[in-house]
Amino acid sequence: MSRSSSQQRFDHGAALRVPSAADPRGWRALWAWLGDAARAPDEAGAVQVRTADGFKVARPGDWIVLSVSGAFHVARVTPMLDA
Repeated sequence: MSRSSSQQRFDHGAALRVPSAADPRGWRALWAWLGDAARAPDEAGAVQVRTADGFKVARPGDWIVLSVSGAFHVARVTPMLDA
């Protein structure tokens, strides 16, 4: 079965995880990768990322995904709860 040339192929794009506040090397890499799409919020150890839906806060452990369309997305990490 062949794909129609008008269909866009799904691509996960690239992703970086927000580092801990104690990782300056990781933060330098994240700021360089985000460029003008990022700003520093009042909250320490977090970053605001410009997404298609406006600015979203990403905290350590969250993933920032760059889709094939060129838009950033924030994938939240939910803490595991003990039962």
